Parts: sequence; C-alpha cells; structure tokens
Amino acid sequence: MHTREEILTFLDQVQRDSVAFWSAIPDDEFFAKIGEAWSPADNVRHLAKSIRPVTKALRMPKIFVRLMFGGPRRGSMTYDELVAHYHGKLDEGGTAGRFAPSQRVVTDRIAVLSQFEQADRELRDAIVRWPDCALDRHQLPHPLMGKLTVREMLFFTLYHQLHHIENVKRRKA
Repeated sequence: MHTREEILTFLDQVQRDSVAFWSAIPDDEFFAKIGEAWSPADNVRHLAKSIRPVTKALRMPKIFVRLMFGGPRRGSMTYDELVAHYHGKLDEGGTAGRFAPSQRVVTDRIAVLSQFEQADRELRDAIVRWPDCALDRHQLPHPLMGKLTVREMLFFTLYHQLHHIENVKRRKA
C-alpha cells in the first residue's frame, strides 16, 4: 500500500472491518472496561477523537498546512516502517495523552459507532482532495511521533484502528 488510491481502498476495508468488529461485541461487554484497560466503546471513542484533527488538517488549504507545520526534510516512511516506529514509541511509554476518551459515561452504542463512522467518512472525503504527490510534500504533527508526512499520518490512522482492534481481542482472550 503506497498510493493515495491504495490508501483509500485500505481505508474502506479497515472501516468495514472495524465497524463489523465493534458491532459484534455484546452491549454489556462494549461498555465494560477490560480489566484496567479502556472498554471497547472507549477505544472507538478514542479512534474517532484521533481521526478528527487529521481530517481538519486535510481540509485546510495546502499552503496553510505548509505554513503551519513546515515541509518534510525526508521522504515518507513505508507503512511497515511507520508501524515499527509507532511500536517503538509505545515501548518507550507513549500514551494517548489528550486523545484519551473523556471520562464521561457513555451508554449509547449507536451514537458511539455513528460518530466513528462519520469521522472515517469525513477523513476519506478529505483525502480525496489531496493529490498523491502532495502527501509527501506536507507534514502534520503527531503527538507521539513528531512530524509525519501526510502519507505517514494516513498510514498511522489506518494502522491505529487495527492496533486497537488487536488490543481488545488480546485483552478479552
């Protein structure tokens, strides 16, 4: 996966798989913490919360993105390199920080999943506005990994969903 079209195709697949996974969890488990870890609902809320700023940045004119965050001084990492870099940051103690879900009690499954699906749709719509070549010419700040090219940020956003699904599966097992 490298091109914008491949990213969009993968995003569609990940979104379908994510919604199917989260939807299959019974309500009593969906809202219950897994030990000391977040509930599945909290994971979904965290994912939606982390997608929104990426979408917001991609909706801005590219010149503003460049003025606000500068231009990259290196090429984009591959998807696998980005995943390894992310795991390295987690191994160093990285956390969700301000992107953790709020502490408010949520019990509306439909609202949680709808907000997540809407965040994914809006991200997809924002990506379409970016030509493939621009994904490597602009960068965005990631709170854990520093500046990432837009392509890398999209790789992260995709992997991040898979990462949380795997975490929930592992913790429930």
